[in-house]
Amino acid sequence: MAGRLLIIEDEDTLRESLKRVFSAEGYDVETAADGETALTMLDAGSYDLLLTDILLPGMTGIELLKKCRDINSEQMVIVMTAYASLETAVESLRGGAYDYIIKPLIHDEVKRIVRNALRELSLRSENLLLKRQIVERYDFEHIIGPGRAITSLIDEVKKVADSKSNVLLLGETGTGKELFARAIHHNSSRRDKPFIPINCSAIPENLLESELFGYVRGAFTGAVSSKRGLFEEADGGSVFLDEIGELSQQLQSKLLRVLDDREIRPLGGVQTRKVDIRLISATNRDIVKAVKEEQFREDLYYRINVVTLVLPPLRDRREDIAVLARHFLEKFSHEIGKDVRAIDDSSLRVLLEYSWPGNVRELQNIIERAVLITDSNFIMPEHLPEILKGSTVSDTLFPGRVLSIEDYTKEFILNYQAEYNEQQLAQMLGITRKSLWEKRKKWDLKRR
Repeated sequence: MAGRLLIIEDEDTLRESLKRVFSAEGYDVETAADGETALTMLDAGSYDLLLTDILLPGMTGIELLKKCRDINSEQMVIVMTAYASLETAVESLRGGAYDYIIKPLIHDEVKRIVRNALRELSLRSENLLLKRQIVERYDFEHIIGPGRAITSLIDEVKKVADSKSNVLLLGETGTGKELFARAIHHNSSRRDKPFIPINCSAIPENLLESELFGYVRGAFTGAVSSKRGLFEEADGGSVFLDEIGELSQQLQSKLLRVLDDREIRPLGGVQTRKVDIRLISATNRDIVKAVKEEQFREDLYYRINVVTLVLPPLRDRREDIAVLARHFLEKFSHEIGKDVRAIDDSSLRVLLEYSWPGNVRELQNIIERAVLITDSNFIMPEHLPEILKGSTVSDTLFPGRVLSIEDYTKEFILNYQAEYNEQQLAQMLGITRKSLWEKRKKWDLKRR
C-alpha cells in the first residue's frame, strides 16, 4: 500500500538503507537526521506515516512523537530503538505511537508493520468519510419537505435531539418514522455510538427476547455459546423500537425494567449488566386506545413518551408531494442509470390528487417503478399505476364508510397486488413478508 513516509534517523547508513527499501516498495520517502528538521518538514507538508528513532540529537523521538501528535492527533508514528525496555515501549505507546520496533531491524518485519499501519490509516479515513456521509444524510436539511408541517416538526426535533429523553414517534406507515429516529440520533451527542433499529413486528416473539437481551451458553437448546443482546450492543447509543405496540405483555414488563434500572439480564443468566441507551420508539397504532384496552402497559407508555412527535401523513402535506417526487426521480434515475429528466405536468396532477394511503414510501415505490418502465426522458400518466388515476381504495370499495385497519389492509392487498410484488406490498403496509403471507392465509386471498 503506497504512501508518503518520513524517516527520522541520525545514523546515515541506516537512514539511507530504509529509504532505499521503502522507495523500492513504491513509497514516497523523505528523510531527516533529527527532530527539529522533521518538525520543519511537517510544517511544510503532510506525511502518512513517520518512522522515527528514539535516541536522536537534540529532542528525543518520544518528544518528537508528542509534538507531532499535538500538530495532528491522528498522525501515524512508529518508533525504533536499540534499547529494548518495557518503560520506553509503554511511554511511546502512551504517547500515541502505532507500534514499537527494536533494533537491529529486520526489513521484512519493518515493511509488514508499515503496511499494517497504513492499512489502519486507510480504514480510519474510510470510517471518517462514512460518518461524514451519515451525518450529512441525516442532517435536518436533507429531510425533504418544504411545507409547514415538516418544517414545524423539524423545529421540534432540533429542540429534543440532544436531550436524554425517550422519544415516541407516532404516524401512519410510510411517513418516515425511522428517518426521523436516525436524524434524532445523528444530531445528538450519541452520534458516535451505535444506532440499532429493531422492528418488533418482524421478529417472532420467541426470538425477540433473546435478540434484545442476549443469552448465556446453555440458556436453551442450541445456545452453544453466549451472545450479547441488541440493548448491550447499543450501549452508549440509541435503540429504535419500531412498532413497539406489537410487544407482548411479558416483553413490555422487561422493557420497563430496562428503562427504570438501566440494567439487562441475558436469558439464562443470573448477573445483570448496566446499559446506557436512549430509547426512540414508534408505532402506527392508536397507543392511547391500546393503553385503555389494557393491551399496552400504562406505566411503560409514560416512560416511552417523554417526548411525543406526530409525523403527518402525505395527504396532509400536499405541498411536499412535487418536491419529493422530483427528489425520487433524480435518485432512481441515477441508481438505475436512465436519463429520466422530469415528471410530465399531467402526471404531476395525478400525483397531487391521489390520497397516498402508503405515504412517502408508496410515492417512492411508484416513482421507482415509473423510472423503470418509461422509455422516454419523462414520466407520463401511462407510467403510473391505474389506481392513482381514479378513486382511492376506500372511495371505490366502501363509499361513505370508514374502513377498519383490517378491512383496509385486505382491500389494499387486493387492489395493489397486480402492481407490486410481495416485498413491495409488505413495505408499503409496514409489515414483513411473513406477516403478509399470514394475512393472505387468514383471509384466503389468492394472488392473481
